[in-house]
Amino acid sequence: MALVEIRNLTKIYSQGESAWGGKSTGSVRAVDDVSLEIHAGETLGLVGESGSGKSTLGRLILRLIEPTSGSVTFDGRDLLASSGDEMRGLRSQMQVIFQDPFASLDPRFRVEDIVAEPLIIHRNGRSKRSGIRARVVDLLRAVGLDESALRRYPHEFSGGQRQRIGIARALALRPKFIVADEPVSALDVSVGAQIVNLLAQLQVEIGLTYLFISHSMPVVRYLSTRIAVMHRGKLVELGDAEQITTKPQHPYTRSLLAATPELTA
Repeated sequence: MALVEIRNLTKIYSQGESAWGGKSTGSVRAVDDVSLEIHAGETLGLVGESGSGKSTLGRLILRLIEPTSGSVTFDGRDLLASSGDEMRGLRSQMQVIFQDPFASLDPRFRVEDIVAEPLIIHRNGRSKRSGIRARVVDLLRAVGLDESALRRYPHEFSGGQRQRIGIARALALRPKFIVADEPVSALDVSVGAQIVNLLAQLQVEIGLTYLFISHSMPVVRYLSTRIAVMHRGKLVELGDAEQITTKPQHPYTRSLLAATPELTA
């Protein structure tokens, strides 16, 4: 049974009202009738150019935005039919790593507070502060940081270190599923490679399932079990990573491979 199952998922954005006549100027199908499954323990790489609908699809799966139509099932539960209280419980099992490690961390919070926040919210303050602090220390160590980071602010860290803090926050509630939304695109090549290797290591150690979103075919090819290719809101190709990267069927997939033939991160 799939951990995540998506059926005919569509998101249409209105382009707003015309400044001249007050009429709608049309709509954009950011995600267009996408269906796929993500199996427990795998990494499904989602690749495509900027504007192809990748990040929108990731947010739809997590119900951070509402779809126009379609369905999303997580671990046998219909997310779109779930109430607010039900979604609150499910969100502890589904987390996200954001693209920008600078914008995704509140600059007013110390690292201890950033990583502890999910624990406090989802446990309603029932855990002792000492227990939460010990958990935060364990999480920081898991991503390659130490206890000295606790009292520091995000601006005191490099981009790669900030992304490690974001990963620690995503792991805080021991989720089953993580959407990694272009987590290395804002980092330089060597630091990005370290983050990709960290994600692979954590998957083995914890048993995570990833939707790994990227515009870079080499990065997706390195990390993924299967690869899905999006173009202009549509899913144009889906298959095993080796199949997609050696015998692509769609011309767009071939163009992605030709543009980036070597692993760059």
